[in-house]
Amino acid sequence: MRKKKLVAALLAASMVAGLMVGCGSEGGSTEKDDSSKKEDKADKADKDEAKDDEKDEEKDDAEDKSDDSADAGDGSVYFLNFKPEVSETWENIAKMYTDETGVPVKVVTAASGMYEQTLKSEIAKKDAPTLFQINGPVGYQNWKDYCLDLSGTDLYSWLSDKSLAISSGDGVYGIPYVVEGYGIIYNEEIMEKYFALDGAKATSMAEINNFDKLKEVVEDMTAKKGDLGIDGVFASTSFSPGEDWRWQTHLMNVPIYYEYKDAGVQDESEITFSYNPNFKNIFDLYINNSCTEPAMLGSKTVEDSMSEFALGKVAMVQNGNWGWGQVSGVEGNTVKEDKVKFLPIYTGVSGEEKQGLCTGTENFFCVNAESSEADQKATIAFVEWLFNSDAGKNAVTNDLGFIAPFTTFGEGEGPTDPLAKEVTRYLSDSSLTSVSWNFTTFPSQTFKDNYGYALLDYATGQKDWDTVVSETIEDWKTEKAAIAE
Repeated sequence: MRKKKLVAALLAASMVAGLMVGCGSEGGSTEKDDSSKKEDKADKADKDEAKDDEKDEEKDDAEDKSDDSADAGDGSVYFLNFKPEVSETWENIAKMYTDETGVPVKVVTAASGMYEQTLKSEIAKKDAPTLFQINGPVGYQNWKDYCLDLSGTDLYSWLSDKSLAISSGDGVYGIPYVVEGYGIIYNEEIMEKYFALDGAKATSMAEINNFDKLKEVVEDMTAKKGDLGIDGVFASTSFSPGEDWRWQTHLMNVPIYYEYKDAGVQDESEITFSYNPNFKNIFDLYINNSCTEPAMLGSKTVEDSMSEFALGKVAMVQNGNWGWGQVSGVEGNTVKEDKVKFLPIYTGVSGEEKQGLCTGTENFFCVNAESSEADQKATIAFVEWLFNSDAGKNAVTNDLGFIAPFTTFGEGEGPTDPLAKEVTRYLSDSSLTSVSWNFTTFPSQTFKDNYGYALLDYATGQKDWDTVVSETIEDWKTEKAAIAE
C-alpha cells in the first residue's frame, strides 16, 4: 500500500495512533459444504415474518444503541479471532455488546500460527464462524466462496480509502479494520545512556539512518553492554514453533518489497531473492548481538522477547505498534511510555536513509456467505457498532489500540498508545517512504513455515546461507504454482 493513501486515510479520519498482529496466517482452500447452511427457506420465512411484526420496536431500540448500523435482528455472531495476544480483549468486547443488545457474540481464538487450520476446521461445522478474516488478495482467492459482498454496508461506506478493501468486480468481500506499522522498537533511555559514553559511535538517534551506522552502534553497544546494564542489544530472535513470524513474514517483507519495486510489480510467480544479502545483514545483526545464544533461539517465544525488552535487559526488539500492550503489561516493566520509539529496519539498501516504517494491513474482516441471513445481519450490525458507537470506538482505540481506517473516528478518538503515535509520526513525514506490506502476496503458510525452519537452521549453524536462499527461491515457485492450479 502506498504511503500517501495511508496518510490520507489517517488524516481523513482525524486520527492519532495504533496496535498489534501481529501476524497470523490465513489462506488455504476448502470446498463448500451445503450441509453447513444454518437455515432452510421455511425457517427464514418464519423469522422474516416475525421481524416484520416487530420492525418498529426494533428500529427504535437500534437507534438507542448505535447510529447508522445494520439491524442485528434475531441472529448471533461467531468471530474467529487470529491474534491470541488480544483474545481477552475481544471476549470483553463481545460481552459488552451482548449486555447492550442481547445479541449473542461468541469469540474463539486460534492458536498462534494455526489460524488457517482452525478456520478450515471451524468453517466446515454447522456452527461455523460468521465473522473471520483474510490477509489480503491471496487469502481472498482461497476463501472467496465464503466471503459475503459487503459493498452495500455502512461499514464499507465509512472506509476512508476504499481502495484498501478487497474487491472483485462490483463486489467488496474484505474490509480492512486496522492500519499497522512495524520496525525496530528501541528504549530511548538506554540509547541516551549509550550516547553519553566516551567513544560512542553516534550522539543521537538522528544519526542512525542506514544499516552501516546501525551496525556500528549496535556492535559498540554489545562491547559496552556491561556499562549499559543490558544483557544484549537485541531481544531474542524467537523461533519456538509458531513464534517465527517476525522473521519469515515481517522481516522477509523488506527484501521482497525492494524486489517488487525494482520490477515494477505487486506480485511474482517466481522471485530472484536478489536482496537476500540485505536480509542476511540485519538478521545476522539480530542474532549476533542478542541477549540469547543462537543455539537457544528455537525455544524462545515472542512473549519472551517482549519481556526482555520490558525488563530493560535489551535496548531493541523488532515488532509492531501492537507491541506496547505486550511491554506495558509485563510485571516489573521499566520502559517509560514516553521513551519507547521506532526505528526503520535498515538492511543496507541504497537510499534507505529515506526509508520509513513497514506499514499496511493484513487484517480484513469477512462475513460468512454461508451463514444464515439472520446471522449475517447480526454480524454486520456487531462490526458496525464496533466502529461507529461511542462504546465500540472506545474499545477499538483504548482496548485494542487500533489505528482504524474509518471516517467515523473524529479528532481525539485515536489511540494514545505511544507506538501508535510513532506510526502516525512516520506516516506524516513526507520526506520518508514507507515500506508497503507485500507479505500478503507470499504464496502460502507452508512457504513461510519452511522459510522459518531454514532460518533457524542457519542461525544454529546447521545450514549455510546459500542453501537457505536456493531453497527459498524454489519453495516460492512451487507454492505459487500450487495455488495457481
